[in-house]
Amino acid sequence: MKKILVIGAGGQIGSDLVPVLQKTFGFNNVISAGYQNDLPDHILNKGPYTYIDIRNKKQIEENIQKYNIDTIFNLASILSALAEKEYLLSYEVNFTGLINILEASKSNNVKQVMLVSSIAAFGSYTPKEMTPNDTIQNPNTIYGISKVFTELIGNYYSDKKGIDVRGIRLPGVISWKREPTAGTTDYAVDIFYKAILEKEYTCFLDKNTKLPMIYMPDAINALVNLLNAEKSQLKHKVDFNINSMSFTPKELAKSIKERIPDFKMLYKIDPLRQSIADSWPNSLDDNIAKEEWNWKAKYNINQMVDDMLYNLKLKLNK
Repeated sequence: MKKILVIGAGGQIGSDLVPVLQKTFGFNNVISAGYQNDLPDHILNKGPYTYIDIRNKKQIEENIQKYNIDTIFNLASILSALAEKEYLLSYEVNFTGLINILEASKSNNVKQVMLVSSIAAFGSYTPKEMTPNDTIQNPNTIYGISKVFTELIGNYYSDKKGIDVRGIRLPGVISWKREPTAGTTDYAVDIFYKAILEKEYTCFLDKNTKLPMIYMPDAINALVNLLNAEKSQLKHKVDFNINSMSFTPKELAKSIKERIPDFKMLYKIDPLRQSIADSWPNSLDDNIAKEEWNWKAKYNINQMVDDMLYNLKLKLNK
């Protein structure tokens, strides 16, 4: 049975991933790790947990040894818009922190490391429509550069250092358990809160900005399926495109309005986040993931909107 350390367990992805891993591998075999006190109650109340700052390699090693870890998920990252404002902090977390995890894994016989890349790894020279899995990557943001680094250094440690490193390129992730933070695609989460509570949302992206998105259950399914995939079937490692749906703010607002008729969408463009979004793809070609480990998304935009509204209304008691 695996002993799994989830670093960044308190974040958007970790909050959903940890319960799925606990159900699959057992509560005592999944150790949730957050930064300082950033772990939600549903994680603190079930299974072991610890606090890790990935800038501290010794701290990572101590926890690997304490819990006899053989598998690590690294979900800790400074996201796109915040990374541009705090680029030195982003370097410490997204670059140095990742090296610390990989080096600690190598020194302590961790067999498998799961990483998360992003559509931010692409750039203005990348084909925008059905972006190929293997293509030009020229990001001009610190977050995007860190994701290219994640893919390359992950592949390096897999090829040269004997660790089974795997990862996916995530589109914008939509979920209801954690509030939106500093991501460029987080409008597609915040809009649901505002639609329910205020019947109005002011979007920071242009109404016609089309971006690839994925609903959290599909993202978690992708990570778990890749974790369990037969290694001999994988020609790629840390750079799998996964695709689900693509839409614009205008299209998402229309789908919400069909369910909340008095919802109103406004626009006040943030130049920083708009410039980031403009450098990203409109859609992704995920045939490589389909071929190598049978990836398949389940949710489309309307199914996602229905599920988001249902769960958020329960969460917000509305």
